[in-house]
Amino acid sequence: MNFDEIIALDKADPLAQKRLEFDLPVNTIYLDGNSLGALPKSVKSKVAEVVSQQWGNDLIKSWNSHNWIDLPIRVGEKIAPIIGAAKGQVICCDSISVNLFKLLCSALTLNSERTVVLSTKDNFPTDLYMVQGLSDLLGPDLCQLQMVEEQDIEQSLNESVAVLLLTQVNFRTGNLLDMAKLTKLAHEKGILVIWDLAHSAGALSVELDKCEADFAVGCGYKYLNGGPGSPAFVYVAKRHQYAIKQPLSGWMGHSKPFAFNPEYQAASNINQFQCGTPSVISMSVLDAALDVWQDVDMLQIRTKSVELAEVFLQLIQGNECLHDLLLCSPKLAEQRGSQLAFSHHDAFAICQALIEKGVVADFRAPNIIRFGFTPLYTSFEDVWRAVTTLTNIVESGFYKEQRFNITLKVT
Repeated sequence: MNFDEIIALDKADPLAQKRLEFDLPVNTIYLDGNSLGALPKSVKSKVAEVVSQQWGNDLIKSWNSHNWIDLPIRVGEKIAPIIGAAKGQVICCDSISVNLFKLLCSALTLNSERTVVLSTKDNFPTDLYMVQGLSDLLGPDLCQLQMVEEQDIEQSLNESVAVLLLTQVNFRTGNLLDMAKLTKLAHEKGILVIWDLAHSAGALSVELDKCEADFAVGCGYKYLNGGPGSPAFVYVAKRHQYAIKQPLSGWMGHSKPFAFNPEYQAASNINQFQCGTPSVISMSVLDAALDVWQDVDMLQIRTKSVELAEVFLQLIQGNECLHDLLLCSPKLAEQRGSQLAFSHHDAFAICQALIEKGVVADFRAPNIIRFGFTPLYTSFEDVWRAVTTLTNIVESGFYKEQRFNITLKVT
């Protein structure tokens, strides 16, 4: 593939104009949107308004006059179509970890005759940690974690499993699990399913309702571009909302929070999954960031995601000096999310050298370098220039300089 063909792909891209809605740094190719999304231009003015006008001038009146109190629902409803959910099933609040705790407790209560939470050994660690912490709290007679390899999920589904906890896209390899198939198989065994959408919401066409999913969580700071530490979201299928009771019974989950009753009475809808007072500034950022999705077709997102990765892979494979980069992601595009992962003995150093040269990828222990493709603002020319830079770094041995092996707190 030559440069003229790359430029032709960008000219034919129906999402090309979306790139203009982001404040991308000059001389930087950003392939880490699967870790932290780029800044939408609309966010800057929104933050200024929330801080200066709403908080600064209108003060506490803003809970009503600027509808701060409704932000969790409003933001949740904006996320809902991105993840294939009908209204009334998604709310924005807290973090993935906190929301997982709520869902794990709720699901275990619904399936109280069973105790096992089944997950994968290579699930994102915080998901596993939350189950381990809950097991420590409740004891193994009420909650115990069982971990298996991804390829062994199906054969591990049995009548002892209460909850199947899965991340749809593996954070290291990008391996994409079959949500419809696994949810159906789990339900046939009487198992409830919690899906972590951290690496799929905004990157591919998620269909929670169509797959008859039970519960899901996801973050706002990756493909949804809500900024560092952005609030997470939680999905609860409407059929479960009247039967469950989440354990973090904070005042915002009360049916009438401003009645200030001493006895807790949970809201009977998705509102019950709120806990404390919403973080207005960070949630307002996510609210503004989600506006870029208003006219986006998720099938176009998925199509471009696949095309970007395929072009990247083709260019990598066409450079002999890059053959030591071993593909860890599935070879078939339909089996992976919006990233490519490669293993290399010097993955960390190569990643740091790339960043110094203006190509931002990321490293995951022990030896993985990840390249994320964010269809809203990643161009095919970005991919071309990234691989060109990578080739120069490896061919010249530039990454072998000592400074590229100095680790910081965040890798």
